[in-house]
Amino acid sequence: MNGLAVMENVRRYRGIASLYRQTAVFRPRQSWSLLEQAREWEHRALAELEAYFGANDNPAHSLAA
Repeated sequence: MNGLAVMENVRRYRGIASLYRQTAVFRPRQSWSLLEQAREWEHRALAELEAYFGANDNPAHSLAA
């Protein structure tokens, strides 16, 4: 996956996490569940970045390019 696609996914995942956090403010009874969902989307964003940069930092990856 190229860098632009990775950054678009990260932007999308963080946007979704932000919406969950905003919703939690207005739904206090569901806030714990909503905040957990936000944490999961943030985790997806970080995992996407780590996978991309981890693959690009791998010397074997640069030899194959």
